[in-house]
Amino acid sequence: MVATTTMEFFLSLVGILVSFSPKSTYADPFPVVLWHGMGDSCCNPLSMGSIKKLIENQVGGGVYVKSLEIGNNIVEDTENGFLMNVNRQIEIVCDQLQKDPKLQQGYNALGFSQGGQFLRAIAQRCPLPPMLNLVSFGGQHQGVYGFPRCPGENQTICDYVRKLLNVGAYVSWIQNFLVQAEYWHDPLNEEEYKNKSVFLADINQERKFNSTYKDNLLKLKNLVLVMFSEDTMVDPKESEWFGFYIEGQSKAVYNMTQSKLYQQDLLGLKELNESGRLTLLSSPTDHLQFTDAWFEQNILRFLK
Repeated sequence: MVATTTMEFFLSLVGILVSFSPKSTYADPFPVVLWHGMGDSCCNPLSMGSIKKLIENQVGGGVYVKSLEIGNNIVEDTENGFLMNVNRQIEIVCDQLQKDPKLQQGYNALGFSQGGQFLRAIAQRCPLPPMLNLVSFGGQHQGVYGFPRCPGENQTICDYVRKLLNVGAYVSWIQNFLVQAEYWHDPLNEEEYKNKSVFLADINQERKFNSTYKDNLLKLKNLVLVMFSEDTMVDPKESEWFGFYIEGQSKAVYNMTQSKLYQQDLLGLKELNESGRLTLLSSPTDHLQFTDAWFEQNILRFLK
């Protein structure tokens, strides 16, 4: 009888202490996945390494940041940004994400340059684990029609890419292994682009409508598109906001809302926009050039 009374008193005391203990108002931040651009690698301390530290410092809470690496080392990762079929890269990344136990409750994604459209493809093709917010920094979502300059230090590969694009971006063997050819968009020959593009024309619903692509993209809480208004690398820079050259010439540009992709809502861009989940941001700088202060003011809210 005494033991029972003592136990009841103990349980009551525990209940009182719990009821008066301060409630936690902090939730662990969602993980962040980074995909670098052309000529870069997962772990370059001056680029993705710096971004990783910036996120860790500004988001806090021990946020988990995964910078994607395609290959067995940094050299392979850099080369594969030029010379591995994009569809294969999407498969590899999807497998990495699905096997990472820290991502299974969802993650935020930041794509830099071509990493922007690649992560969009992940959102469309690989819905598990769930991508929550996608931020594209200078991603070429309607492709490019020019190769004005190449970042990074490997000018040998850059010159090789230029030569192959000059041979013909839509030649089958080039299209199937040269990354930049897979989002090359020739406004002077739209039909050839739609018929022979093995990556961009597919994710942009320009050959056959895939309702799953639209449904999956609409699962995003936010799609954030950053355009660099002084961009000297992406041609045209309006591609970063889903704009592109009007068919048949390469000077006048249409904007996102004037595109077939938006007007027919083939990807869900119109629905995202009308529901307040599509954000267009501009940085008054050259390609991928932004300050920590700009990041904190414009991007941080999508990561917390």
